[in-house]
Amino acid sequence: MFWKFDLHTASQVEKLLEKEDVTLKELLDEDDVLQECKAQNQRLLLFLTQDSSLQELISLITHEPPSDREEKLRYKYANTACELLTCDVSVINDKVGGDDSLLNTLYSFLEQDPPLNPLLASFFSKTFGSLISRKTEQTISFLRKKEGFIALVLKHMDASAMMDLLLRLIGCVEPVQLRHDVLTWLDEEKLIQRLTELIQPHTDNERQSNVSQALCDIIRMGRDQAGLQELSDPDPLLTTLELQQSVESLLKNMFEGEKSEVCIVNGTQVLLALLETRKSGVELIDPGAQALDQSYSVNNSILLGIEPHLKHYRHLLLEPPKKCSMLTTLGVLEEPFGNARLHACRLMAALLYTRAPRMHQELCRLDMINLLLDLFFKFTWNNFLHVQVEQCVSAILNQTAPDGTVEDSPEPKRPEHTHTDTAHTPHGDAAMFSHQDLITHLFQTCRLVQRILDAWEENDRTQSEGGMRRGYMGHLTRIANAVVQSVEKGAAQGHITQLINGLPGDYGGRWQKFVDETLAETNKKNAVDLVFSDYQIQQMTANFVDQFGFNDDEFGEHDDGINAAFTRIGGIKCNLVDEGPSAGAFQACTKGKIRPFDDADEEEDIWEDKEINYATQVKSRTRFGVTSTLKSDVEGGALRRLGSPDLECFPDCKQILDNSRSEDADKDSSLPQSPGWVASFEDDFNFKADFAGVAIDSGSGVWGSTTAPLNDSEDKGWATFTDFQPFCCSDSGARCSSPVDSENSEKQNQDQDAMRMLNHRVSWPNLLQRRSRKRTEGKTRALMVR
Repeated sequence: MFWKFDLHTASQVEKLLEKEDVTLKELLDEDDVLQECKAQNQRLLLFLTQDSSLQELISLITHEPPSDREEKLRYKYANTACELLTCDVSVINDKVGGDDSLLNTLYSFLEQDPPLNPLLASFFSKTFGSLISRKTEQTISFLRKKEGFIALVLKHMDASAMMDLLLRLIGCVEPVQLRHDVLTWLDEEKLIQRLTELIQPHTDNERQSNVSQALCDIIRMGRDQAGLQELSDPDPLLTTLELQQSVESLLKNMFEGEKSEVCIVNGTQVLLALLETRKSGVELIDPGAQALDQSYSVNNSILLGIEPHLKHYRHLLLEPPKKCSMLTTLGVLEEPFGNARLHACRLMAALLYTRAPRMHQELCRLDMINLLLDLFFKFTWNNFLHVQVEQCVSAILNQTAPDGTVEDSPEPKRPEHTHTDTAHTPHGDAAMFSHQDLITHLFQTCRLVQRILDAWEENDRTQSEGGMRRGYMGHLTRIANAVVQSVEKGAAQGHITQLINGLPGDYGGRWQKFVDETLAETNKKNAVDLVFSDYQIQQMTANFVDQFGFNDDEFGEHDDGINAAFTRIGGIKCNLVDEGPSAGAFQACTKGKIRPFDDADEEEDIWEDKEINYATQVKSRTRFGVTSTLKSDVEGGALRRLGSPDLECFPDCKQILDNSRSEDADKDSSLPQSPGWVASFEDDFNFKADFAGVAIDSGSGVWGSTTAPLNDSEDKGWATFTDFQPFCCSDSGARCSSPVDSENSEKQNQDQDAMRMLNHRVSWPNLLQRRSRKRTEGKTRALMVR
């Protein structure tokens, strides 16, 4: 229809370009200028690539807009200018990237005094980043000529846009050889050392955070590219970061002088990134959350740089930076745990996952594991801490590294002046420290089993006195299960079993009783039993079908879609064999209670709840220009002929039958009894019904004359066509819809509903409830359409 009626309107940009004195801002005011630019509108591109136009576009994204404009419109031109410069149109890229005067105008933004406007900084970073990706050689050549480029970027590192620009320069340069040249240039500019120097207590928080994030991304990008690049040379920036000298310099800046929580957190994040070892392209959120059977393979120089400074982390856990009291849902917390100590715990967990006996020995010597367990039970409600302590215990119990060995990653090529000096490595007997010594330290020095039993009994006593359950009980359960699992099938199960059997006092017996009774009962409660009976499965299946058993297209905009769910029932393959008037009684009940959606006058509200009376005459209705009267004689007719227990499933019908029998039992005593009607399912669909028994319900009145009386002595319900009048009086031969066909389809729907009741074995009230719910849904949809 769009092309048929030619609804395309001419762009206002074309009309403006026809003016001789059109200005750039007039074009920027048009909403479709960006679309026209992407569509390669030649007249527009010719205007935009003029030197004056490009200079004005760059000036808009590098200079503050006038302050007298409305705030929400101040940066409108700057935003549109940035989109035009970065919309990946080759003509614009070639013009800007190949003109040093335009690049100098853009570069002048960095020469401003800090702080930069954050929004303009983002426009500048996006534009320069686009040039780095699309005009790589020209842009890199221009930046390398600027001697103070790195200094200016670090000067404005408090703006996150500068971090994005730096990362774009590191990770988005192609081809591989050119990228390696850029990394070498940045390493020669001592980028890593400059960034590391910014993580210190006297640097502002925003700058430290951006620097830390930049270092972490440099580490991850370098390791990801290592498996993808064609060259065998390692990443120069990553190599510099992994040097022992770089790690020690970072830790020295973190802990010397005044303690700063922000500085410790940002520096520890860089160390955690260095301790990550993962496959290329796989994101690892938390190093402690990796699979227990995957040990770290960390560059030995990183561990050598961390080891001498573990004492600072111990001091941090004992005497953290002062924090104000905190109001929590459980009351006032006088001593908050703090983010700095939490990151220290994360670092301890990462170090315990390494295959470094020297590092494990130093942690045992500093009693770090025992200190972590003390904090675990002291800070009852800090689940972040509990997770890290649980990771530490799991790392020790599931350590699979060979005893007494350290698996080092291949040492990268380094300059001669950065050769690792192993003379500074303390504890020359670290090779004698084995994994069994670490487990012995956990069970004997740290008293893991005793702590579990004592804490569990204390929690039970507190709860028995009306107190709250301790917040660490879930993690304590997992730790206890880890101990049990290590005894049953762990790598050091023999050694752990020997340590548990050698527990002092009665702890050995208490532990066995705890495992057999208390822990087993707790695990049973925590396990979900998903065993259901056949009846429960049938009920759940029926509920699921009721709620989700309809296709989306069945409730589309067309009204015909509403009946799609009901017409599907016609696909059931069955054969009805009528053995008496029970079918008539059933049809009488369904006719009275379940009314089709289109059987109501405009004045009648079909959704209104009304009392159902089977003995009253149904209101006359007009459909398709024909008036027909529905009469019901259920009380004196079909229902009294039922002598079958089938009505147990239809309590409403049974009540009517009982009332009719009590009032006029003698009159109907001579009527034959019938065992009812039976539904038999066949392979081929063949719907057969005796209309003499079925058409006896009140709906059969549509077939008869509007004036002919109903005689009890005659067979009721048979169609009489003597007074039938055609609906179409024209001789045109056009065929119209017949109400007889409509009533037949109506009766078919009701018979199909009966089959649904028999097939799903639901009771009559359940069917009414489902019908009522569907009616309400249909009414809601109808109101929404109106």
